[in-house]
Amino acid sequence: MLRCRALLLCSVLVTSLVGCAGRPEGVLSPIETRAPGATPVEMVVATTRQRSSDGSRLFTGERAQTITLAEMVVSVPPDSARVIGEVQWPRANPPDPAREFATLSARIVEIDEAQSTLRRLLATKGHGRVLVFVHGYNNRFADAVFSLAQIAHDSRAPAVPVLFTWPSRGRLMAYAYDRASTNTSRDALEGVLTALVNNPRVTEISILAHSMGNWLTLETLRQMAIRSGRVPVKIRQVMLAAPDVDVDEFRAQLNAIGPVRPQMTLFVSRDDRALAVSQRVWGSVARLGAVDPNVEPYRSHLARERIAVIDLTGAGGADPLHHSRFAELPNVVRSIGRRLASGQPLHGREHGLTEHIGLAATHGAAVVGAVAGIAISAPLAAVDPDGHESLEEQLRHMQQQGQAALGGAHRR
Repeated sequence: MLRCRALLLCSVLVTSLVGCAGRPEGVLSPIETRAPGATPVEMVVATTRQRSSDGSRLFTGERAQTITLAEMVVSVPPDSARVIGEVQWPRANPPDPAREFATLSARIVEIDEAQSTLRRLLATKGHGRVLVFVHGYNNRFADAVFSLAQIAHDSRAPAVPVLFTWPSRGRLMAYAYDRASTNTSRDALEGVLTALVNNPRVTEISILAHSMGNWLTLETLRQMAIRSGRVPVKIRQVMLAAPDVDVDEFRAQLNAIGPVRPQMTLFVSRDDRALAVSQRVWGSVARLGAVDPNVEPYRSHLARERIAVIDLTGAGGADPLHHSRFAELPNVVRSIGRRLASGQPLHGREHGLTEHIGLAATHGAAVVGAVAGIAISAPLAAVDPDGHESLEEQLRHMQQQGQAALGGAHRR
């Protein structure tokens, strides 16, 4: 039955994902060329994937019995040559670092060397903050590495990036396999988080999970709370981006984690097409990442659990499935970085429920391609990406510009 559901998921999503099919394989072979203005992003990687015999891939989507550690350095092209919020995938091998993401270094390491690298990176940052990224379904190893490099770079987060990558086969037809892989990786993620907690140089851990990676993250936190009585205090923030999690499962997970928990921030999009299909696959029970936080019973439950919500419904982005907006929208991803820098939760009010970034844009020939109207729905001074004006103010400026463009079109 689950296999049939996975086939349903694939058949609905495949037409929206054809753009991904052109990505080249084997992009992890290090290059020696450096591009002026490009930024190197260094990360520590922990994975439950099997090693690949192909050095340009490093790891497969098959399951390993133990954790393997690696160190990666990824070159992000200059901002002038890219769109912030997107991964500029190589069009061929070797990549052009002036325009595309490229691998500068990729090494399998032992635990002592990984710890030494972590100490060096923490010293470079000047503090003890770590950002752990847990990717979602249909991610190859290279997808996960480049995604974290993009998030770390575009957010400007002053935190050491740590990637936990579980065995996703990176194929649409492997939905059931991927979900099972999250379950087999819970102990490994707990081990990685425990090692970071026990490191005296680490003072604060934030977790950013996406899609199916949220299930793995929440199950691991649940497991840690049951084992130790609570989630370790060093785990300060958990950001749940487009979680592919049943809302009833989420309630049960929160109950097991307990009332003393990390600050949780939920990124939702009611127009997330991937989660709409997942809801059908899992018996029409609402997916957490697609709920409307302003209606019951979700409003009361989220407020009671003190979960901040950032509603990205209608906010655009390049992803045709509207499933990766948290990393695509420059204002949002930079807000994540600023909150990590300040050590503050990713919301503006201590008891606030929703930081709503709701945009409804209409494009038409009547305004010569300009935005005809941008409606801001229930803004609550959501985020301050650059430290000068709130996102609410920026959106109001956009609204005024759209109205001016519309008025000009009418006059013409």
